[in-house]
Amino acid sequence: MEAARPPSTTGKFVVVGGGIAGVTCAEQLAVHFPSEDILLVTASPVIKAVTNFKQVSKVLEEFDVEEQPSTMLENRFPNIKVIESGVKQLKSEEHCILTEDGSQHVYKKLCLCAGAKPKLICEGNPYVLGIRDTDSAQEFQKQLTKAKRIMIIGNGGIALELVYEIEGCEVIWVIKDKAIGNTFFDAGAAEFLTSKLIAEKPEAKIAQKRTRYTTEGKKKEARTKADAAHVGSALGPDWHEGLNLKGTKEFSHKIHIETMCEVKKIYLQEELRISKKKSLTFPRDHNTQSVSTDKEIWPVYVELTNGKIYGCDFIVSATGVTPNTEPFLCGNNFDLGEDGGLKVNDHMATSLPDIYAAGDICTASWEPSPVWQQMRLWTQARQMGWYAANLGDSIDMDFSFELFAHVTKFFNYKVVLLGKYNAQGLGSDHELMLRCTRGQEYVKVVMQNGRMMGAVLIGETDLEETFENLILNQMNLSSYGEDLLDPDIDIEDYFD
Repeated sequence: MEAARPPSTTGKFVVVGGGIAGVTCAEQLAVHFPSEDILLVTASPVIKAVTNFKQVSKVLEEFDVEEQPSTMLENRFPNIKVIESGVKQLKSEEHCILTEDGSQHVYKKLCLCAGAKPKLICEGNPYVLGIRDTDSAQEFQKQLTKAKRIMIIGNGGIALELVYEIEGCEVIWVIKDKAIGNTFFDAGAAEFLTSKLIAEKPEAKIAQKRTRYTTEGKKKEARTKADAAHVGSALGPDWHEGLNLKGTKEFSHKIHIETMCEVKKIYLQEELRISKKKSLTFPRDHNTQSVSTDKEIWPVYVELTNGKIYGCDFIVSATGVTPNTEPFLCGNNFDLGEDGGLKVNDHMATSLPDIYAAGDICTASWEPSPVWQQMRLWTQARQMGWYAANLGDSIDMDFSFELFAHVTKFFNYKVVLLGKYNAQGLGSDHELMLRCTRGQEYVKVVMQNGRMMGAVLIGETDLEETFENLILNQMNLSSYGEDLLDPDIDIEDYFD
């Protein structure tokens, strides 16, 4: 153990977490406070850095996420030092953290950016995989090469991507909603995308545009399997590029979706035999409800709440994340949000003095703009990390917290989400306007009292900037009626 440090006036700026929020925060601190020492404490040997950042419009931003060895960060910023270790304990009264490697670090200001971990449908089952970071994605790829059938549980971004990318393997996709992608879309957008699932995929394997450093071969033996499950930050937006997601069979897509149900019970082979229950074959086409008993023997079986039982090689649990607060709570009286995150105010400050939080670990607890909501996404992790580095200086929250805006890709379509794109929190008092060209674009606008509150744009619509401005300036659009989405009217000319 090091000798006890002098009082906290000599402490450093300490950031915990090597994901996007933590790295962005450390970089910004290094710029704002060039004469201060900044410690970045991370359990993983690689960090996540933002590269190729583009401000697409006032609010929309695009960037790549690149895994880099932590030395690259230290080389860019001489006042950042990276410590590769987990945090064992936070002593907020004494302004210090204890790390797993036995050191203690006194901080002047602390920012917690430890991210979130996947909610697993059941812990400790070797046939259940959670996908959250590069390590678990590679483990998944390894399992998939031997698989004939897998089951995917969940309806968020990772589940959507997986279902589209997996080839040569039967996929049973279990969602608790009526339609796919519920976090991102309504049923209309889901239907627009589902038609793409059934179509054959183009052979568009583009060379991947970022170097990957993985934790393979780096002190691998020192990290037990249990550890491996708990470190690693979230995957990037095109995490599946460069992973060859092919199962054993020679066909492109075979997907069966079971909607409005969840996992009731998981059986191992022997447990199912004893229970005398029967499992079903893979449904051959979408319409027939032909139910026949499966002759094939599978390593694991899943009973769904709708009574159906399917066997498979393994189960992918992609049901969202829980904020990773565990090492920080003991002995510290943080205010927590309903989702278990550390509550932060609009300066990203937690309820404890000199402690800030950003990214997936935190819960935004300020009075939000009527067209913004927190979602645990890359873009918000970057924005929050950047904000937290101001350490409560009274700078106003910028546009990124005025309007929710996210651009991503699903099934090879560009997808832009703006404001209350799913009419979140608007009650029944809203109307939707739609324009859809099958296979090409899908535009949905959420209106309330003549004002635009949100939009979903799928495909190359070129409407994002116009709609972003209309939502931000809350102009009354009643007089335009349906013309707002008329493809023959160049809407941009109206509102320049």
